[in-house]
Order: sequence, then structure tokens, then C-alpha cells
Amino acid sequence: MIFHSLVARVIILNILLVSVVIGAFTMFHIRREEEHLINSTRRSAWLLLSTVEKAIFNSMRVGNSYDVQNILEMVGRSHSLTNVRIFHPDGTILKSARPGEIGSRLQSFDLTLYQNNRREGVFKVDGREVLGLVKPIITDEQCFFCHGPGRKVVGVLNLNFSLEQMTDQIWESYQSFMLHMVVTILILSAGISFLLLRFVKRPMEDMAEKMAQVEEGDLSVRLEPRYADEMGSLIRSFNSMVDKLQQAREELEEVHYQQMQRADRLASVGEMATGLAHEIKNPLAGISGAISVLAQDFPEDDPRREVIDQVLEQIARLNKTVTDLLYFGRPGKPELTWVDINSLIKETLFFISQHPEARNIHRVKELARDLPPALVDAKQIQQVLFNIIINAIQAMEDGGTLTVQTSVVTGRGGNQLIHIEIRDTGPGIPPDMLDRIFVPFLTTKNQGTGLGLPICKQLVEQHGGTIRVESEVGRGATFIIELPVQFRPEFDRKEETGG
Repeated sequence: MIFHSLVARVIILNILLVSVVIGAFTMFHIRREEEHLINSTRRSAWLLLSTVEKAIFNSMRVGNSYDVQNILEMVGRSHSLTNVRIFHPDGTILKSARPGEIGSRLQSFDLTLYQNNRREGVFKVDGREVLGLVKPIITDEQCFFCHGPGRKVVGVLNLNFSLEQMTDQIWESYQSFMLHMVVTILILSAGISFLLLRFVKRPMEDMAEKMAQVEEGDLSVRLEPRYADEMGSLIRSFNSMVDKLQQAREELEEVHYQQMQRADRLASVGEMATGLAHEIKNPLAGISGAISVLAQDFPEDDPRREVIDQVLEQIARLNKTVTDLLYFGRPGKPELTWVDINSLIKETLFFISQHPEARNIHRVKELARDLPPALVDAKQIQQVLFNIIINAIQAMEDGGTLTVQTSVVTGRGGNQLIHIEIRDTGPGIPPDMLDRIFVPFLTTKNQGTGLGLPICKQLVEQHGGTIRVESEVGRGATFIIELPVQFRPEFDRKEETGG
């Protein structure tokens, strides 16, 4: 559980790193101290050996061998020595600080040092480490009288130096270094832990608590930065984020309130428009019929016939506006059937080709093969296609190219969609109009109602699809319609084409 805390992991990691670093330095210093003590002991041992050698040489030079034994016994009283002796190269002890061993055979280790041409070595005697030194005693001209002419080894000076004191000093040094290491690690670990807990964990816990309050919707919480460090900067950023969240929520609430008011007004206007449309539509039909009857009383060349025709044209325009209002306010429920979108597009383009404004428009069809059928209301989708294509044709007053393309794409959720693109080469749509092009009653035409595209959006969304527009000024516009693909186990293509 403790490893789930970042601060705990950092503290443990720091303790481990401090322990490793200090431990490494401690071992280095212990090794260096041990080497220093060993070298110091070795120098002391050789110095003592040299002193004994000179004293023995001075006594032997005058032929006083009795003093040699006294010298060895006197030197052997030192607590740092376990023994000092002179033995023959064959291993027989000639002189010794321990008179009882004179004439006996030497222990194998000291003799081995000499036989292997080694001057020193460490071995154990009675469980204690001993530094053994051997140095051959070679005759010179002053010794020829007693030992005969020629240089030769007449004995080997052997000194056994006790390492017990050195071992005790090394152990004391080791204990001292280890104690200092433990104390240092504890002090540093406590300091690091205090700093992390005081200056990192506590501010993080406070921030987590405040963030939980923000998550619950309380945007009045703030943190007070105590120090001008990284945590203080993080706290100031947190306060700035909460300030912006509070400002954004206030703006959203204001926009939501305005949208609710607008929605209420639109609902009221829609209900009123629907009522007015019903009240206007019937009288318009009566007026249109009455004027048509009156027009029969005038000859074909009567100038009043032209006035009557214009009146009938305006009545038809008003009737279309009223019909759009009724349809937008109360759209019909789609009657779903399996429809071949490619066939529906071909049929729509055939009808539009008869339109007078489509004569100078080049039409291009890029329809995907094996396009799956769509479960839609054929009349409503054809109304959408018709409305968008007519708008594209009217945008290309001086002629242009109309391209209709279909394909199957994969949506964000992994579902397949029927993708329809309707492109024109007209003047395009200004950027400030792109976001409002589907807003009701917004139109750039002199005789438009501004309900054509909103009705298209409404119909497409009723089928679970989407519609959007992409455009650049001077490069035309592209309307993109995407309808969900719903597969059925078996279907008859001829029936779908006719649907």
C-alpha cells in the first residue's frame, strides 16, 4: 500500500540512494584505513627486525653468542611479538626468545617462507593472525674467522609479529565508520522525509482535496501558495484554472439562459407561425381560385392578364412560404424503406436537368459500386438532395460543374456510413456564414424563406445522419451528408432500386 504513494516511493528511493552512496564511501574509507594500518604494522615489524639484526650482528662480530640469546629474549618480551628466533636453513632452531624450543624443528609455515624465497607472510597461530618475517643471515669478511671463508647463509632471523592489535584497530575503525554511516543515513533520510512530507505531500493532499471539491461543482475553492517554489507555481496554476472554469461556467450559464429564452421565443413564434400558416393557407387557395376564374373573363391579349399572372405568381410564392413554415414546425414522420441511394441520386438529377437554370451546368456522377441500401424515407431524402442541388445550381449563375459522389466510410465509433458529397464550382460561402447556414430564416436570396437548409438538416438528423458544409470563397462549396448503414440478411436489389 505504501508503494502507491509517490512521496513514499521518492523517500524510499532517496534512502536507498543515500545508503548506497554513503555505504560505498564508508567501505572505501574502511579499506583505505585497513591498508594504512597493515602498512604501518609491516613497517614497524621490519624496523624491529632490522634493529634486532644489527644488535645480533654487533654481538656476533665480537664472538659473543651469549648476548645474542639475551637480545632475543629481551626483544621477545614485547607484547606485539609472539616469537623471535634464529633457525638453520634446514629448519633447526638455533636461538629463540623461547629457550625451550631451541634445537627443535621449526613450524612449517616460517620454513616455507624461507624456502619459497618470500620475505613475509600472514598465518594463524592459536587462532590469532601473525605476520611472519624471515631474513637470511649472510656472513661477510668479519665472520670468516668463525665461519670460514666465503659468503654463506649461517642462519635465518625469524620474527613473528602479532596482528591482534591491528585487527582490533581495524574492527574499531569499522564500527566507528558504520556508526557514522548509520547516523548520517538516518539524519539525511529524516531530513529528506521531512522536506518531502512538509513541502510536497501536504500541498499535494490539499490540492487533491480542493480538486475533489471542484469535481463536485464547488468552484469557490482556492489554495494559498506559501512558498515561491514549484509547488507554489503549481498552486497558482490551479487557482488560475479554477478561475477560468468559474468564468466559463458563468458564460455557459449566461449563454444557456439566452438560448432558453431564444428557444421559448422560437417555440412561441413557431406555434404562432403554424397557426398563422393554417389561417393564411386556406384563404390563399380561395383567392388563387377566384383570380383564376376572373382571368378567364379576359381575352388573351388583354393587358390585365399580365397583372393577374403576377398576382398568381406571388400567391404561389406565399403558399410555398406557408407550406415551408408548416413543414418546419411539424415535420412529417419518415416512412422507412430500403432505398438504393445511387438510384435516388440519378432520379433527382434527371428531374433537375429539366430545370431552366441547369442548362449550362455540367453534371458529374461518381457513384460507388455495391453501395449498401439505406433504410430511409425516399421522399424526404430526395427532398434534401433536390434542395441542396438546386442551391448549388443557383450559386453557379454563369455555369459550372456539379459533382455528386457517393462512398462508404467508417465513422468514429467504427460503424459504416453512406457518404454523399455534393460539390459546386460557385463563388463559395463566406466564413462568417458557414456557422449560421443552417439557422432558420437566414437567407441570401431575394425570394427565399431561409428554411430550405434547416429543413434538410432536420430531415437528415431524423434518419440518424449528419449534414455539414465545407467551403472556401472563390472555390465553391461542398455539402456532405452521412447516413448510417443498416444491413439486413437478405434483400432484393430490384426492390431497393424501386423503393
